[in-house]
Amino acid sequence: MRAALRLPVPGSRPEAAREDRRRKSRMTTSQLHALSFDAHDPQRLADFWGGLLDWPAAGDERHGHALLPGDDTGFRLRFLPSTQPKTSQNQMHFDLTSTSADHQQHTVAKALGLGARHIDVGQRPEEGHVVLADPEGNEFCVLPPGNAFLADCGFVGALACDGSQEVGYFWSRALGWPLVWDQDQETAIRSPHGGPKITWGGPPINPKTGKNRLHFDLVPPAGSSQQAEVERLVSLGARPLDIGQGQADWVVLADVDGNEFCVLPPH
Repeated sequence: MRAALRLPVPGSRPEAAREDRRRKSRMTTSQLHALSFDAHDPQRLADFWGGLLDWPAAGDERHGHALLPGDDTGFRLRFLPSTQPKTSQNQMHFDLTSTSADHQQHTVAKALGLGARHIDVGQRPEEGHVVLADPEGNEFCVLPPGNAFLADCGFVGALACDGSQEVGYFWSRALGWPLVWDQDQETAIRSPHGGPKITWGGPPINPKTGKNRLHFDLVPPAGSSQQAEVERLVSLGARPLDIGQGQADWVVLADVDGNEFCVLPPH
């Protein structure tokens, strides 16, 4: 992606009315609570990412392990037990930023020391980024310094996703995060409070081959109902999904590209 572009909100209403609509939307939209990883060894994966990002453990976390962001990322990482094998490249991965060539090398060395390994996903040497996999094969990139698109982001610069333009629009509305890039069918959104950008690369899109190993967990705003939030998300294009969750207290939905995500009970 190139330099960020903040587009005007479509429509002909006066700016004050548009801002009022955005303010009300932010009050009723879900919070991105966590990015969850399916893991064969949740503790091992939590130790890896906690060490690499310097994020502390969240303490008691139901059904797995979690890390709290040590920066402005705004959402935690959760690691949930799973016996399913990883069979294809993940639909989303982290892009970690660097302030210098030495910083990039230090991050790569630190990751390798924690259990990462180099992998080849077709990257070209002139691109400058280093592609690694964590101990369970989840891909991530360590970018070289000077990335203009992520210049105002922190160490976790982006969560880069394989997906359509429409799914970028869906998540912008679902989370109430503005589009910061919308060009050539590539989209990106970012929380109004900062943190990493979430990007979708547009076509060609790799075919989905089973349940994603990474998914979003949303939490409805305080004082609202889980069911009302599910209905709102369905009205935006999500659909209910059965992945064998049974009588769990979270609701599983699929976004407009078919990617699973969960709506947790209000906290």
